[in-house]
Amino acid sequence: MIKVGEFNLMTVQRKVEIGVFMDDGKEGILLPRRFVPQGIRPGDKLKVFLYHDSEDRLIATTQVPKAVVGEFAMLRAVTVTNQGAFLDWGLMKDLFVPRSKQITGMRVGADYLVRLYIDERTGRVAATEKIEPFLSNDTLTVKELDPVHLLVYRRTEIGYVVIVNHLHTGIIHFNEIYRNISPGDSFEGFVKAVKPDNKLDIAAGKSGFQRVEDESQKVLRLLKENDGYLPYHDKSDPEEIYSFFGMSKKTFKMTTGGLYKKQLIEFTSSGIKLVTEGD
Repeated sequence: MIKVGEFNLMTVQRKVEIGVFMDDGKEGILLPRRFVPQGIRPGDKLKVFLYHDSEDRLIATTQVPKAVVGEFAMLRAVTVTNQGAFLDWGLMKDLFVPRSKQITGMRVGADYLVRLYIDERTGRVAATEKIEPFLSNDTLTVKELDPVHLLVYRRTEIGYVVIVNHLHTGIIHFNEIYRNISPGDSFEGFVKAVKPDNKLDIAAGKSGFQRVEDESQKVLRLLKENDGYLPYHDKSDPEEIYSFFGMSKKTFKMTTGGLYKKQLIEFTSSGIKLVTEGD
């Protein structure tokens, strides 16, 4: 069964002058010629995104939208009409937000956090700015230390509320933030803790030893790229460490400590030095 507003793995049914038709069990769905990969033939399988074009025809594309049905995204308004607004979501036809699904009214050039859904009356992909009903922590699908996808929702007095895996909400506390972030930013993180009432404490990056192992390779690479020496140590300013390494000072100390124990680096009075053969 095909799914509108999502990616579908489909079989090429037949080739025509204007493109190819993907097999939907009926007449087929057109993939316009501009999106047909070179050398594609009937019987080949292709991953395509399905949506309705400006003439309300179901159409396929190999373009990648900024979000699919069921996901949240920060999108920019490009047109506003009496019926609603249209957002740029990366496809040729813009994404419609009915006026009834807006909070205070949208304006051209502004960015809005929305959720994509299928309109029950038209069957088309649409978006809503009223996202709260779609977020719930009543039944969690994640547990402590699970890797998660994050989308920054809003700032609070203690940190930032983030949307977790397009399903839940969590908090990244200010002391877990080592770079500038703002609503709409998207990045990977992990569940730091599950609190009472299923409240989620979230951290950016990877958890535990996996984080240290990944960062170890980064530190070694940066040392090699800088003639085996870097002027950073356990007394360096945390912001300087984050600016150069992209990690917190705590992670930096754990990482360099591990490399020192493996005799891959040594500490000097002013930084860290790569251990080479003969040292």
